[in-house]
Formats: sequence, structure tokens, C-alpha cells
Amino acid sequence: MNAPWKSGMPGNRDPFAAYICDDTALDVLRPVVIELGWQPEKCNKGGLRNAIQSLSVSASPNILLVDLSESGDPLNDINALAEVCEPGTVVIAIGQVNDVRLYRDLLASGIHDYLLKPLSAGQLRDALNQAQAVFTTPKNSDGEVVQHHVSTAVVGSRGGVGASTLATSLAWLFSTEHDAATALLDLDVHFGTDALALDLEPGRGLTDAIDNPSRIDGLFIERAMIRANDKLSILSAEAPINSPLMTDGAAFVQLEEEFRQAFEMTVIDLPRNMLINFPQVLGDVNVVLLTTDMTLASARDTIRILSWLKTHAAHAHPLVIANKVQAGVSEISKADFEASIERQIDFTIPYDAKAAANSAKLGQTFVEANKNSKASAVIKQLGERVMGASEEDLAQADGQKKSLLGNFDLKSLLVKKDKSKASAETAA
Repeated sequence: MNAPWKSGMPGNRDPFAAYICDDTALDVLRPVVIELGWQPEKCNKGGLRNAIQSLSVSASPNILLVDLSESGDPLNDINALAEVCEPGTVVIAIGQVNDVRLYRDLLASGIHDYLLKPLSAGQLRDALNQAQAVFTTPKNSDGEVVQHHVSTAVVGSRGGVGASTLATSLAWLFSTEHDAATALLDLDVHFGTDALALDLEPGRGLTDAIDNPSRIDGLFIERAMIRANDKLSILSAEAPINSPLMTDGAAFVQLEEEFRQAFEMTVIDLPRNMLINFPQVLGDVNVVLLTTDMTLASARDTIRILSWLKTHAAHAHPLVIANKVQAGVSEISKADFEASIERQIDFTIPYDAKAAANSAKLGQTFVEANKNSKASAVIKQLGERVMGASEEDLAQADGQKKSLLGNFDLKSLLVKKDKSKASAETAA
């Protein structure tokens, strides 16, 4: 559905207005608004319904920030907002529901961006600057196409657990079987193997980006990335091992931003030490695939990394992938492993040394070289989970009726929440 705010040009209107449900978010927003030269008085108390009521009798601003937190049916309410917004308004929604389906549906309805609470000043500043850029960027004559994007980070609990094998296989699946434009970013700058797995030379793209982050733009991405097939491009490096990594991580964040504009999927092969050195890399990642083997050391570090993710990347949905699993040979049983990490393993990939050797000999990803193996079948199921292709499978996450990043039945979830709130108020 093409909402009215996706076409036309803004006239003489206010540059900005916001309708926010809670004081905490308003306190974060107002200093950013002042910094951008706008009037803090345009930050109104009240969410989406208040925005609809106000804009039905007044002119729409160029940029509109609306809070969905109190909306029982966000998609219907967004469509109602579209009816009262004038052409050319750029709408940014904020909310508390971390659900990739909701995010995609909101973008498809014409929303420019969707931000999760709790808000940060940096997050708001970036989103509002990007919204402003809409008015200075030349538009496509054929109309603007909303770009859906899912970013997935693959992290190994320890070296050798097969995280890179999984990352390259998923990137290949997204680009071929799902026909999605996919970027593969190998952040093991010195010892990365993703290009090797695709039978490619890594090139200098990633090292150039790290050395000159200011150069990173759409043209740089087009020239620096190595094409693996029509839909898959890779950015990696083979930096000299006598050259330490000298960066503050800004290049990685900028690369991810450009990937969101140019691709539908991003797969980041993320060495675990990068979590410590550059936690901002996970700032916009939707899914983290924590890959492990069934050993005592991996159990320990899976616990530690899951705890780290809960604290530093709570917006990202973690999936635990047990790889190279051999029945009756594992150091720790599945039951004991799950008991130690206090959650279920989401996917178990069987060990297949012959298939791994075959893919290396052919210079192909594991799933491409071994399409009919049991291990490839599990990786394909995982790819569907990430893509959101199998709703029935998605509903099994963490042993509960949950979707990839939240609850598919959004309306029921919010109604249940409203009923609980009403019961609490009655009791009080």
C-alpha cells in the first residue's frame, strides 16, 4: 500500500513534530530537537491517536515522529494517519515491539523508519538526519521503492565451531534460493576465510574502508565489494599479520548503513573478540546466530556471550546453533548443554566431515556443494527462520509461540497487555 506521505513535495510547513507517549522518551528527544534547530514545543505528549486527531485539523510537518506504544493495532492506526497526512511527510515510528514482521509491514505501509524504545540521543539524531536527507536526495522518477532489510550476525562461541561455514552458506542461500540481494561482511580482517570458501580473492575493499571511513558511500560499496553471484557480494580482507587493526569501528557501522540501502540481507561473519572491541557493530543487527560445538569450553562461552548480548544488544534476537554434532561422541550431551545455558538449542547441525571436504575441494559454500546432505537441510531451515519464510517454524523460537523477533500475533499480544494493565489499575 502506498501511503500519501510517500509522494509529493512539502510546502511551507513546520519542519518537525513529534507525538510521544512517555516523559522518558520526551526527555531524550527534546535536546536532539533543539540541537537540530527545531522548536522543542513541537514535541507533544500523546502517541499515534493524538497525532491523528491533531493533524486532522492542522497542517502536517515535513518530518513526523509518532509513538506506537499505546496503539492496539499499529498497522490500522498507521493507515488512519496516512489519511490525515499531507503529501511529502516523512514519518518515523517508535515503539516497544521488536518484531521483524511488524517492521517490514510498517515500511511497506510507507513509514520511513521504525525505532525501538528505550530511545538514545544518537539513535534519534541519526534517524532524523536521514529523514532530512529525503528532502535533499533526488527522487527516482519511477517512485521510491521501500527497501526491506534483515541483518544477521554469525558469532562463534569459540574458534573452529563452523561460524564462517554457516555465514557463507546462509549468504549463498539468501542470494540464490530466496533471490535476495545479499551482502556478506567478513570482519576477521587478518584470517577471514569467507572469500576462500567462495573461491574468490578478498581484495582490498575492507582494509580501504577501515583506513578511510569517510570514503564509504554507495559508489565505494559498488566498487569495493567482490561479486560472488548475481545477488551476492562480499567484503573481506587478508590484512598482513604484522599490521594491527587500527580503527574505532566507525567504518563498520558506516558499511552496515550502506548495506541497508543497497541490499535486502546482510550477513556479518563476526569474530567473538569484535563484540568486546566494537559492540556498536551489533547496533542495527536483527538476529545473532551464536554457533557452538558440544564442548565444556563452548558451553561456558555460550553462557557468557548470551549474557553479553542481553545487556549490550537486547534488540537482537539470539539463536543458538549447535554445529558439528556427532551422536554419542559429544563432550557434553544436548540435555546437559541446554541445562547449563538455561535455554534450548534452536538448531542442531550434524557433523559431516566428508561433505566439508567436498565443499573445500569444489571451492563452494557447504550448502551449494552438498545440497542433499542432512547438515544442509538444517542450514536451509535456519535460513528460512531468518528470512521469516516459515511462520510455523518461527513460532517455535525459545520453545514458545514467538516469532523471529517478537510475537506474530501482534494484536493479541497488545490486547493481552492492555487487559493486564486494566486489571492492575482496577486492583489498585
